[in-house]
Amino acid sequence: MSLVINKEFKSKEIELRNYITNFSSSGKLFGDGQRNKIKLFELEGRTINIKSFKIPNLVNKIAYKYFRKSKARRSYEYANVLLKKGIGTPEPIAYFENYSWFGFKNSYYVSEHLQADLTFRELVLDPNYPDHENILRQFTKFTFDLHEKGIEFLDHSSGNTLMKKESEGKYNFYLVDLNRMNFHNDMDFNSRMKNFNRLTPKIEMLTIMSEEYAKLYNKKYDEVFAKMCFYTNNFQLKFHRKIARKKKLLFWR
Repeated sequence: MSLVINKEFKSKEIELRNYITNFSSSGKLFGDGQRNKIKLFELEGRTINIKSFKIPNLVNKIAYKYFRKSKARRSYEYANVLLKKGIGTPEPIAYFENYSWFGFKNSYYVSEHLQADLTFRELVLDPNYPDHENILRQFTKFTFDLHEKGIEFLDHSSGNTLMKKESEGKYNFYLVDLNRMNFHNDMDFNSRMKNFNRLTPKIEMLTIMSEEYAKLYNKKYDEVFAKMCFYTNNFQLKFHRKIARKKKLLFWR
């Protein structure tokens, strides 16, 4: 096993190693654990979050050992980049990687566990959520700041931004599920608009986000709305086709 630990947590290496070694039999499961498993542990009176990435297929076992960084390593490194750029994300603590003679086995990403008040998903599911439009506009400003700093968050979907209410009418935002990102010197208009495509198919929400982004980007609302809808519709079509194909292939279930 190889590991990298944040210098602030070096003194906790033994505890962290024990949590990883006993991951399957200890900790409190967070979420449904269907894809990657997340568990909560206590460390020095604070709750930490350990994400266990599923064992990759044979091709990726070789790739992650010799050619590509593991998802855990990318999550840790990207979290540090985000914090340096002034973007909120739970504090990165460590990452662990397991190898065998046959290649890469699995990896774990350890971070602070942040208790959120909501995610973007609540805004999609409940149009009457308190302070809905204000939160949506602040989220759009947060996304604009990402783009201005050259951050393309490829998993910018409804569950991957945690939101905390800091005061009346003021919210802070924190990215999670960090292993897929691109960093640019400058993001063009199309790339910015495409980055909204996974968030919501609801026209009323796209209208507000387009209006807010247009003001921030100094571009006509009609252009922003048209592009945002174009990429969202494309994503929705591909998504529903994928679901339909799966249903046909798994008809016997």
